[in-house]
Amino acid sequence: MHALKIATWNINGIKARIDNLQTWLKESDPDIACLQEIKSVDEGFPRLEIEALGYHVETHGQKGFNGVAILSKQSPDEVNRGLPGDDSDEQARFIEAVFSVDGGVLRVVSLYLPNGNPVDTPKFPYKLAWMERLQSYAAERLALEEPLVLAGDYNVIPEPVDCYDPRAWEGDALFRPESRNAFRKLENLGFTDALRSVNDAPETYTFWDYQAGAWPKNNGIRIDHLMLSPEAANILQSATVEKHVRGWEKPSDHVPVAISLAI
Repeated sequence: MHALKIATWNINGIKARIDNLQTWLKESDPDIACLQEIKSVDEGFPRLEIEALGYHVETHGQKGFNGVAILSKQSPDEVNRGLPGDDSDEQARFIEAVFSVDGGVLRVVSLYLPNGNPVDTPKFPYKLAWMERLQSYAAERLALEEPLVLAGDYNVIPEPVDCYDPRAWEGDALFRPESRNAFRKLENLGFTDALRSVNDAPETYTFWDYQAGAWPKNNGIRIDHLMLSPEAANILQSATVEKHVRGWEKPSDHVPVAISLAI
C-alpha cells in the first residue's frame, strides 16, 4: 500500500500556463492531475512537454474554450469523454479515466462545471441541467462500489464560509441556492467533500479573481472540489490547497487542490 496523490487544477489556458504547469508537476509531483479549462483542441495540447515529465496525457478539448485533461504516471485502462445524458451538448467539460490499482480499480473524473452566469440567460438552466446529469452519472457509478474521485472546478461555493463575503456573491450563479442544493445532492448521494472532511478552517479558498486586488486582499472563494465515493473517502489520508501557486508569475486565477489516498 502506498500514498497516491491526485490533484485538480483549473489552469485557465494551457498555452498561457505551460511553464507553470511543468514547474508545478515537478514540484507537486502528483500521480494523477486533473486539469480544467485547457482551452485547446486535443491536437493543440503540448503533449510532448508533459510526456517528457513522465505523464500519460488524455484530453477532451475544444477550440478556445473549456476543455479538460487527465495526466497520469500510470496509463489508464479506459477513458470516457463527455458527460452522458445529452447528446446535443458539445461543450468539452468531462473526462473519466479508469486505473488498475491493488485489489481493483480507481476511477477519476476531471470536470469543468458550467459557470451559469448571467442567471437570467440560458446559461443558468444549462448549469443546473448539467448538474442533474452529473448526479445521474454519479449514482450509477456509486453502484459499482469502487473508489471514485470527481475532481474539478465545480463553479459552486458550497457554504458561506467558502467565500470571503457572501453578500458580494448573492445572486451569482456560483452561490445561488439552486446551485448549492445541486452540490448538496451529490453529498446526499454519499459523496464526501475531501477538503472539508479534513479542514474546516475559514478562509480556505481555491480561486482569487484577477481584478480588484483579490489575491493580496485574500478575497477568495472555494469552488474547486474533490468529491469522493465512500470507497475513496475510506482511504483518504490528506487534502491540501497548494495556495502558493497563485503568487507565481502569470498565474491561473485558480490554484491546485490535492488529496492523498492510501492505495
